[in-house]
Amino acid sequence: MVVVRWNRDDVEHLVLSDSVLLLEGADGKATAVADDRLDRLPDEVQAKRAAVRSLPRGTPERAAAAAEYALAVEALRNAEGGFFTAAADPGVAGRAVTGRSGRAQVRTVAALTDGAARWSEVFRLGGWDDCVGLLHTEGAQRLIGRVRAAEAADPACTAFPRGKVRDDAAVIFADLTESG
Repeated sequence: MVVVRWNRDDVEHLVLSDSVLLLEGADGKATAVADDRLDRLPDEVQAKRAAVRSLPRGTPERAAAAAEYALAVEALRNAEGGFFTAAADPGVAGRAVTGRSGRAQVRTVAALTDGAARWSEVFRLGGWDDCVGLLHTEGAQRLIGRVRAAEAADPACTAFPRGKVRDDAAVIFADLTESG
């Protein structure tokens, strides 16, 4: 979840769970704001994820390992030492990553779901500066199209390991230099 609001003086943001916010500065450099708690799950849970990914898709062994991993992750949802998601409990919004920037220092904002953020985080098609540049020149639909093409090119998730072949992909891009 990403929430951004701005007025003539400030840009405030809130990021929770697996979405990413890109803040493009007046200098054209993008800063990614993310809630990294999903990346910091306990070693034993990360080992379960690695075990799932090491097994062939469609096998009973992988299904059993995936079920065990899912239970381990679920036990950490909205719990200390785990991660927080508003879908399970809107009251956890107070646990989000938050910040404020001066409006004059922010040129654009881009909110990306985890599926859209795959462009950089999973498929390594470019860095965050490149992502913002693509949004400027070609738009959000083109970014999502490139993610979909990368997903389709790796349906077994072997070249780019990930939990599922396709994921939700949405982008909101706002140019703050054009709004009051």
